Amino acid sequence: MTPAERLEEIKAKLSSNQSVEPISVRQFISWFGAERRGYMVAWRISRALERAKLVTVPNFNGVHIDARIRFALVEPPATEAATDQPIQESPPIGEGPLDTQLVESSPLIVGASADPAFRVGRLGSANIRPLSVVPDCCLAEAVTLMLRHDYSQLPVMTNDRDVKGIVSWESIGSRLALRKQPINAVRECMKEHYEVLSTDSLFRVIGHIIEHSYVLVRGDDKTITGIVTTADLSAQFQQLSEPFLLLSEIENHVRLVIDGKFTADELASAKDTADPERIIESVADLTLGEYIRLLENPANWEKTGLTVDRKVFVRELDNVRRIRNDVMHFDPDGITPEDHQLLRHFLQFMHELREIAGKL
Repeated sequence: MTPAERLEEIKAKLSSNQSVEPISVRQFISWFGAERRGYMVAWRISRALERAKLVTVPNFNGVHIDARIRFALVEPPATEAATDQPIQESPPIGEGPLDTQLVESSPLIVGASADPAFRVGRLGSANIRPLSVVPDCCLAEAVTLMLRHDYSQLPVMTNDRDVKGIVSWESIGSRLALRKQPINAVRECMKEHYEVLSTDSLFRVIGHIIEHSYVLVRGDDKTITGIVTTADLSAQFQQLSEPFLLLSEIENHVRLVIDGKFTADELASAKDTADPERIIESVADLTLGEYIRLLENPANWEKTGLTVDRKVFVRELDNVRRIRNDVMHFDPDGITPEDHQLLRHFLQFMHELREIAGKL
């Protein structure tokens, strides 16, 4: 069954008031042969939803890849107001309140390309319901839970929506230092909590996470869906930034393999024929794909002095080029663990070549 047929089947069920089971974002994008939500993937899926007059709730492109989404019919535009009602002119773009419900249901918005913001809801930790305690919980129990799970704080909640505060090592320590009587209940040492919405831009709340060491995340259904800590931020930025650093170092190593061993004309012979105006004066003017084109030539390979197999080297470097294209398009889901490992291994390979050769 094609993605379009699946969506039409869902639309038919919803139109006849039948239920449709929620699915994960990962499962949804797999219908389109995708593993991650790159720009073009998100655009293609959004267009398919627009044609089927469907939306996902929450938006499939604004939550974690393993979060569950449900389908809903696009609501028809509101009918025109009665003629005896005054006509209100729309405010200029950028002014006036934003009707978020209209934005979510509008077919025009649904057909837009990838969400430009990296939403808090994309983080895995924002989608794992946090362990919590009630206000009357024994302090010893809270401390034991924090030690057991290696947590620095626990939300104090009466239900999934009602947060009374937070208890942390800091709040416990300060209360113990200032109070002379024993502390029995969590409510005696909890403090004000901080929370953000799952739809907030991650980069707009980073300061709050750093300042408070955490933020609670409230989802579309008003429940607390997760907690994001500074440790989660570190892990996320490593996932997003490490491929850039690995690729940069790999390209520097490849430049050293080529630098000083070819004339300007030989380097220019590897230039992409679709870009004739570009001037090639040094190895720094070539792209990674052009490095591959240069080294594919057996005569050029001999000039590098490398003793490893040319075909294997070129094939692996082409895998690096493919990954680089994904990274430079900034897929918010990041590259696959397999591709991440490939970059690490290829970089280690280049280090070993340099060590063996003594100079490259």
